[in-house]
Amino acid sequence: MSMGIPHQIGSLCGSIVAHDKLSYSETSSDCCLDGAGRLISAQWKTPSSRNCKTRRSKVAFDMRPLLLSSPPVSPCSSSPSADEWWRRFVHSPIGQHGGIRPDLSVACRALEAQTQASPSTDKEAGPGAQFEQSYEEKVHALPLGAVKKHGTGGVPVFVMLPLDSISHNNTVNRRRALNASLQALRSAGVEGVMMDVWWGLVEREAPGQYNWSGYRELLEMVKKHGLKVQAVMSFHQCGGNVGDSANIPLPKWVVEEIDHNNDLAYTDQWGRRNYEYISLGCDNLPVLKGRTPVQCYADYMRSFKESFKDLLGETIVEIQVGMGPAGELRYPSYPESNGTWQFPGIGAFQCYDKYMISNLKATAEAAGKKEWGNGGPSDAGHYKNWPEDTPFFRRDGGWNSPYGEFFLKWYSGMLLDHGERILTAAEAIFRGTGTKLSGKVAGIHWHYGTRSHAPELTAGYYNTRFRDGYLPIASMFARHGVIFNFTCIEMKDWEQPGDAQCSPEKLIKQVVLATRKAGVPLAGENALPRFDQDAYNQIMRNANLRLPEDGRNTTVEPMCAFTYLRMSQHLFQPENWRLFVSFVRKLAQGGAASNSWEQEHRDTDSFVHATGPLVQEAAALMHI
Repeated sequence: MSMGIPHQIGSLCGSIVAHDKLSYSETSSDCCLDGAGRLISAQWKTPSSRNCKTRRSKVAFDMRPLLLSSPPVSPCSSSPSADEWWRRFVHSPIGQHGGIRPDLSVACRALEAQTQASPSTDKEAGPGAQFEQSYEEKVHALPLGAVKKHGTGGVPVFVMLPLDSISHNNTVNRRRALNASLQALRSAGVEGVMMDVWWGLVEREAPGQYNWSGYRELLEMVKKHGLKVQAVMSFHQCGGNVGDSANIPLPKWVVEEIDHNNDLAYTDQWGRRNYEYISLGCDNLPVLKGRTPVQCYADYMRSFKESFKDLLGETIVEIQVGMGPAGELRYPSYPESNGTWQFPGIGAFQCYDKYMISNLKATAEAAGKKEWGNGGPSDAGHYKNWPEDTPFFRRDGGWNSPYGEFFLKWYSGMLLDHGERILTAAEAIFRGTGTKLSGKVAGIHWHYGTRSHAPELTAGYYNTRFRDGYLPIASMFARHGVIFNFTCIEMKDWEQPGDAQCSPEKLIKQVVLATRKAGVPLAGENALPRFDQDAYNQIMRNANLRLPEDGRNTTVEPMCAFTYLRMSQHLFQPENWRLFVSFVRKLAQGGAASNSWEQEHRDTDSFVHATGPLVQEAAALMHI
């Protein structure tokens, strides 16, 4: 049941309270005339330190198989208290601070009229029937100039859609709630959304048989709301990583092939097979029903291009090319499924399938070191070990020996070659479509303060105290005109366990410097869900980060985009939504507000209150 406007506004003014019954929801905007006959719209568009302690694993160095019993643990994050001024302002009686602004009052009246409209007879629509207003009608209702442009140094914000936005039957999940949520994002000034285009859904049944029907419906829905799309070519499994709330395996026929030939899966030294992503060791071998994995990826992208050529360059503005687990260019060295890995463990090398071993042997023989081709280092510890627990990764360990240098060059080089092959195909396929290409790199910040940077090494990034492992990746991206997308942009060093020598801030600075040296655009994501002001402030700082190497007179190029993880029920809770709207607004203006602090709060308040009734209405749709 809808509440009246006064009750809805009042519900948005309370302090932040966790509410597990709300689903991700929506806001929309409407326009109407004020007393002077002017058209008014609520829509706005723009392109204490708490340390988190981690219990150190007591597993001694042991080469026997692990007992997989411990649940995964991820870094904690803190939430600061809300501004006292803001609370006094929103809780004060109307009129004490000047009352509700005229445009807010008009917007609320318009929204109240909309929510009181006669309900649809469609039982499926329920309370969400009022959201079925066409995008064209909403656009024509906007006043000229209502859409704000990005300011100097401004960064457009995209929001990741839920992982299961498309069902296993290739239909849009929670269609009406998603429709409402898209309206909310547009009204907040969000540029667009990111969506995973799952290989395991589209080409699920048989090789070469593509079912794009669910994505056609979803993309048309996004287009209707005037939002842009970052489409991720997701060639990996969904499930088993941080934040995975859905289970979408690789295509059935691919899984069958892996079951028949286990060496198609990444394998560790204990024989564990990982089905998240096909081993790059067989990139060029016809192991998938007569096609190579790279050919399968290319055919999939080509089919996507042909199926959505009417949307490329206009609605679909970016193609993020998946190149590994979680869509990232890396090895699956820290899998959380079944408790195999636990933060902040070092992970394990993934080079023991027969195809990787064959390549390693050939490389070792060519280098005149045949004995180095039998496998990876045997003293590199377990997934949950710390660097100093292992002979290979400790301060003066084997990583810094001639053998260590040989192996790490080969291991990281294989990953770079994998990226080169897939990006070469993607560049050829999408050339001339008006879309940008991007690739994602993981933000592996734990044990960054050690000499060996063990977790980065097992993931395939040859980055140590004495070697830059990100410049080669940035240079490879630059050769193909690919945006470098990086995670953990929201994190601060002090939020992480100090004994694990985490340093996301230093890592981000290194990556920023590498992309500037290579001349490649940088985009960012938050690694974990965050809704607090501290995280938003950190994102804004990193989006326009100035380094000592830049020099005083050098113009710093901001991030080309920021993608927020993720649309959820928590994002649309009142206090979280208010902070998010303010964040989108400020980031679009380059991180610096053009108005006073108080005025910024009032402006944000207008948008939050005006869209509040539809946010609550959309939340209710998730329970139908």
